[in-house]
Amino acid sequence: MGNEHYIAITDFCISHNISSKFILELHDYGLIELVSREKTRYIPLQQLPRTEKILRLYSDLEINLEGIAVINHLLDRIEKMQDEITFLKNKLDLYEE
Repeated sequence: MGNEHYIAITDFCISHNISSKFILELHDYGLIELVSREKTRYIPLQQLPRTEKILRLYSDLEINLEGIAVINHLLDRIEKMQDEITFLKNKLDLYEE
């Protein structure tokens, strides 16, 4: 396994001063993906921004995991709609030329 694409949960938790139980709860809620290799769990690097955003919502704003799940769902929907708007604007530009 190329470790350059993953960060060990323990390393992430130490650097953010949190419990690894919190990361496992995020995974159980379906908020982040984890990869298991040789009895060690890892966070894929592409999941780091999402994981850190969730951590800020939880610690700075004191939002519980259920609330974070709702917020992430809504943010995902907004992102998809923005992508669709961009696609439709580009398509409209083709017809206007």
